[in-house]
Amino acid sequence: MSPEHAPPRRGAAVAWVFVAWSALIVALIAAGPEPLRGPLNLVGVLGGMAAIGYGTLRIALPADRAPWRHMCVSALLFLAGLITRVLVPGANTSPPTVMALIPDAFIVPGYLMAAYAFTGLLRRRRADADDPAWVDAVLVGVASAFMAWTYLVQPSVERTGLPVPQLANSFFPVIDVVLIVLVAQLALAGGVRAPALWLLTLGSASLFAGDLLFTIRDGELAVVSADLVDVLYSCAFLLLGAATLHPSMRTLTEPQQIIARNLSRVRTTLLALVLLSPVIAAIVEPAGGVLDRAVRVVLCTLLILAVLFRVVRSNNSRARAEDLIRRRATHDLLTDLPNRELLSETITAWGNRAVAERQEISLLFIDLDHFKMINDHWGHRVGDELLCAVAGRLGAHVRSSDLVCRIGGDEFVIALASPSHSILAEAVATRVLDLFTRPFDLSVGSVAVSASIGVARTSGSAEALDLIRDADTAMYKAKGSGRNAYALFETAMRAEVEDRMTLEQALRGALQRGELYATYQPIVDLATGEVDGFETLMRWEHPELGLVSPLRFIPIAEETGLIVEAGAWLLREAAGRLAAWRAERGPDARPLHISVNVSVRQLRDRELIAVVRDVLAGTGLPPEAIWLEITESGVMQDVETALATLTELRDMGITLAVDDFGTGYSSLSYLNRLPVGIVKLDRSFVCDVGTEGPNESIVRAVLAMAGAFGLRVVAEGVETESQRDWLRAQGCDLAQGWLFGKPVRAAETVR
Repeated sequence: MSPEHAPPRRGAAVAWVFVAWSALIVALIAAGPEPLRGPLNLVGVLGGMAAIGYGTLRIALPADRAPWRHMCVSALLFLAGLITRVLVPGANTSPPTVMALIPDAFIVPGYLMAAYAFTGLLRRRRADADDPAWVDAVLVGVASAFMAWTYLVQPSVERTGLPVPQLANSFFPVIDVVLIVLVAQLALAGGVRAPALWLLTLGSASLFAGDLLFTIRDGELAVVSADLVDVLYSCAFLLLGAATLHPSMRTLTEPQQIIARNLSRVRTTLLALVLLSPVIAAIVEPAGGVLDRAVRVVLCTLLILAVLFRVVRSNNSRARAEDLIRRRATHDLLTDLPNRELLSETITAWGNRAVAERQEISLLFIDLDHFKMINDHWGHRVGDELLCAVAGRLGAHVRSSDLVCRIGGDEFVIALASPSHSILAEAVATRVLDLFTRPFDLSVGSVAVSASIGVARTSGSAEALDLIRDADTAMYKAKGSGRNAYALFETAMRAEVEDRMTLEQALRGALQRGELYATYQPIVDLATGEVDGFETLMRWEHPELGLVSPLRFIPIAEETGLIVEAGAWLLREAAGRLAAWRAERGPDARPLHISVNVSVRQLRDRELIAVVRDVLAGTGLPPEAIWLEITESGVMQDVETALATLTELRDMGITLAVDDFGTGYSSLSYLNRLPVGIVKLDRSFVCDVGTEGPNESIVRAVLAMAGAFGLRVVAEGVETESQRDWLRAQGCDLAQGWLFGKPVRAAETVR
C-alpha cells in the first residue's frame, strides 16, 4: 500500500480522544455557567467542522473523498446558518419571523447536501443497482412528511395562519428521518459495523432530535428549552466529526458483498408501520380545510407512487435474477459459451423439425490434445486463458445459426443444421483443424495446441445425449489415429465403445478377484547364452471373457488409472518371485534381475518411489536387481515430472531401461537427459537382421550410439538363430524373444 493510502497511525486513539473531549464540551454546555454556553457551542461546532475537514483530507482515500467533501460543504452551510441566526436581528426569535428565512437559505441546502452525501456513501457501500434502500428512504420521508404536516404544521396553521419560516422549519425533522434511514441502510449493507458507522448514526439521531424539538418550540406546541436544542446541535456536529475522524470511516465507502435475503420481520414491520401511519393519522385526525386536504392528497399520492415504484422495481429485479440464474444454468461461467444443457435443448428443438425441413443435424466434438500438459506446465490460469482464446476463435469462424458450446474441461462442441445432402460438417471440421495451426497469444507467449474432432450426424429426431455420445466416440477414434484429425462416427464404433465399457467394468476388481497374473520371459546374455533375467508381463484371465489381450486391457487400465494399483502389485509380485529364485540358485550362481514395465500414470504418481522402497525393504533385493522399463512417448508427455521421478529412482540404484526404442521420439538429446542404463531395441528393427535387411544399418547405428553413451542394449523379438548370431556379431549385449522362451508363468520358467 502506498503512503498516500496507508491509514494514519494511532488514528483510532485520536478519534476516541476527540469523543472524550466532545463529551466534556457537551457536558459544559448543558450544565456550565450561562455566559460560557454560547462560546462553548461555537467551540463544539468548530471542533466538529475541523474533524470533518481533517478526516476528509487525511483519512479518506482519494477515490472515495467525494461523499465526505459533500459532508464538509453541508457542515459549512449549517455553520453559516447558525452564525446568521445569531448575527441577524430577529432571525432566532420564536415563533419565527420573516428574518428566519435568511439562515434557512443556508440550512435548507445544507440538509440537501447532507442527504446527497449519505446517498453517496450508500451508493459506494452497496454497489447494487437493484438495492431498494433509497426507495425505502423515500417511503419513510413521505410518511414522515405526512405525520409532520398532520401533527406539527397543520396545528400551527390553525393558530397562526401559514408563516413561511415556520413551514420550512417544520420539515427539517422529515429530512432528518430520511438521513437516519440512509444511515440505517449503510448498517444493513453487510460487512463490518465499524465505529464510524455507529458515530454517524448517533450524530444523525442527535440532529433529528434537535430539529424536532426546534420545530415543536417554533410551533408553540410545547415549551422547549433553547439550551437543550443547542446541546443536541453541538452533539450532532461533534459526533459527525468523530465519525469522520475514525479510521474505520473508510469502510463506509468500501463495496460490501450483497447477499440477497428475504425481508426480515423487523424490516417488514417497519415498512408496514410507515405505510399504516398516514392511514391511521388520516382516520384519527380528519382533514380540515382545503389546504389540509390538498397537502394530504399530494403526500398520499407520492406515497402510493413510491410503493408502486418499489413493487415494480422488486418485480423487475426478480425477473433479472431469474434471467441471470437461467443464463448461469445454460452457459459456461469461464467462456460464456452455451453449456451441455443448452446444447441438449437446441438439438431437441432442431430434431423436432429436421424431418419436415429435410435438415441434417451435425455435431463436432472438439477435444484439445495434451491440454493437461499446458495446465501442469503453466498453471490453470494459463489453461483458462487458452480455453477462452479457443472459444473466441471458434465463435468467430462459424455461422450465426451455428452453436458453439463448451461442455466441460477442454471439450467444445459445434452444432450445425444443414441440408441432408450437405458435407458441411466435414468442411467445418477441416476448417477448425486449420484454426489450430495458428498459435494462441497468451500471457506466457504464443502457445500451440492441436485438437481431435469427432463428427456425428442425424437426419431424424435424435436424442441429444445419444448424438453427443456418438460424436464423443468418434473423437476418441480421432485421438487413437494420431490426434490432430477428425473422424466420422460409424455404427461399428458404438459396439467398440460397448466392448470397451464391458472390459472396463470387468477390469475393475480383477486384481482383488485374483484374475491378474504375472508371466516371465527370459532375457539372455548373447555373449554367454546364459539367462541374465526376466521381463515380467501382466496377463488377465476373466472367467467369462477368457484370456484378454494386454493390447486391449492395458490402455483401459492406463486411461482409468487402474494401472497404478495393478502396476504396484506386478512389481511386488515380480520382486518377490526374483528373491525366491535367487535364494534357490545360491550365492555362486549368476545373479538374476527382473524387469517390469512402468506406465505413464505411474511415472506421474509420486507414490512409485515409495512402492519401490517398500519392495526393496520387503524382499532384501539389491536395487540393481530391479529394472524398470519406460517408453519414450510416456516420458515426453510430462518430461519434467518424469525426469524428477526417474532421477530419484536412479539415485536409489534402480536400473532404468528405455523400452521400444526407435518407435517414439528417438531424440538423442532426450536420451542423453534420461538417467537410463539400458536401451531395448524394438522388434520392428530386429525382424529382418541377419538377412541383409534394410534395418541392419539402423541397428548398427543404435548399437554404436548406445556404446558411445555407455548404455547396454537389449534386442527384442529375436525369433531365429540367424538374428541372434548377427546381433552377437555386432556386439549387442542382451536379447529376448521366442527363440529363448515365451512369456510363461513362474512355475514354467527355465532358470
